[in-house]
Amino acid sequence: MMDQRWRPTVNEREFIEQALQSDLRVDGRRPFDFRKLKIAFGREDGSAEVELGETRVMGYVTAQLLPPFKDRPNEGTLAIFTEFSPMADPAFEPGRPGEAAIELGRVIDRGLRESRAVDMESLCVVAGKHVWSVRVDLHILDNGGNLIDAANIAALAALCTFRRPECTVGGDDGQQVTVHEPEVRDPLPLTIHHLPIAVTFAYFGDGNIMVIDPTYKEEAVMGGRMTATINSNGDVCSIQKAGGEGVMSSVIMQCLRIASVKAADITSKIKNKVEDYTTAKALQKVKRTPVLVAQNNDTPDVTVESNHEELESETLKTPNDAQDISKDPPSIPNAKRNEDAKPMLTESNLEVESMLNSVTAGESDEAKESESPKSLKDAVKPKHKRKKKHGKSQPAKS
Repeated sequence: MMDQRWRPTVNEREFIEQALQSDLRVDGRRPFDFRKLKIAFGREDGSAEVELGETRVMGYVTAQLLPPFKDRPNEGTLAIFTEFSPMADPAFEPGRPGEAAIELGRVIDRGLRESRAVDMESLCVVAGKHVWSVRVDLHILDNGGNLIDAANIAALAALCTFRRPECTVGGDDGQQVTVHEPEVRDPLPLTIHHLPIAVTFAYFGDGNIMVIDPTYKEEAVMGGRMTATINSNGDVCSIQKAGGEGVMSSVIMQCLRIASVKAADITSKIKNKVEDYTTAKALQKVKRTPVLVAQNNDTPDVTVESNHEELESETLKTPNDAQDISKDPPSIPNAKRNEDAKPMLTESNLEVESMLNSVTAGESDEAKESESPKSLKDAVKPKHKRKKKHGKSQPAKS
């Protein structure tokens, strides 16, 4: 794998070394300056892409329920897997991982597991039977130098945004595990105590010259390399010295002091990015809720309006129907009203009727019959009775 890497010429090597002796680097940075760091998150929780200069690494975190190790029945597991694609560097060959891939995975795994950054006991569901096994996949997209630091940041960013499904234990024996969907119950984040940051130093010459975050060309010229994993509190999590020239202890202590400052700076950047990501996710959920509420509130309003319109139409129709009904037999209610009104008038004005009777006493019976309307009793009586009545009444008139 290393035979296919870019090899500088003698002039390029001398130029890089002379520039470093003058505290200058090919890309214009100072010896203890990091390249520009960019952190981006995917749509799904647990995915992150890191750009450190020209180096690009993507991290993806997954989890599944598996039986625990026998010596640690109450703890979950954490595994780091790396994938070196030929698209990132012609020196990377597909298939079985090489030495660089194995070293990268071990350095990151040691910094995370040995420092107890992730709470493994919180991943236990049923002691001795079911625990969460967390897997971190690191994909190298572009090799621009210093893959360890970029892959470490990608792993931490992905772990901070990862959410595992919530599960409950039930059943008759209390050993049955039910994994809930994200729509039913909100997933739970991992418990992370601190963020171990990897800071890589490259040594040149006799080990007196050192720089942070070496580029692809500087790695081809360097005489040795050391990676110190340290958190923002200044606790040393791990140190990796992969061969090369020897380094004095005073130089190592100086590197650790510099690494603690850089670790605090990178930790703040990761936390700020993660906080922005979680805030954006929360706002998306909040924005969905008013839309759903508005739809639910609008629906009954529409139905109520339609009911009002129907009621109004019915009320408008009812008087018309009543008028139609009353128009069919117009004479019946008028006759009834006259019949009802006459007794009331006669009962209230008895004196007026008596005066009228006295005035009309001299008139003939034929005139009375023609002028006054027949009553209901007269209409019902037979004719011969009415004749007798007339006969009896005539001598009285004479």
